[in-house]
Amino acid sequence: MVLKTKYFDIARHLNSAEDIRCFLQEVAATGDESDFIHALNTAAKAMGMTEVAKKAGVSRASLYKSLSEDGNPRFDTISKVTKALGCRLAVV
Repeated sequence: MVLKTKYFDIARHLNSAEDIRCFLQEVAATGDESDFIHALNTAAKAMGMTEVAKKAGVSRASLYKSLSEDGNPRFDTISKVTKALGCRLAVV
């Protein structure tokens, strides 16, 4: 017997700007830098990579590469993507 398992894809549950904001806030509060970059990738997938890339002023391919598991995005890229997702970075 073969068991088929579905993996949980949080991107399918980020249906609004508020969902994305809350998700990124939680990851920023509880995770590390790589967790936050992964969360940006997930949120960008939820909103649509093409739309996020356009709003951030980067190419879609560059966005995928920057936010990939092996990516090492610059701070300005992280800032642009965060803004494209309707959020802002803040120190509190």
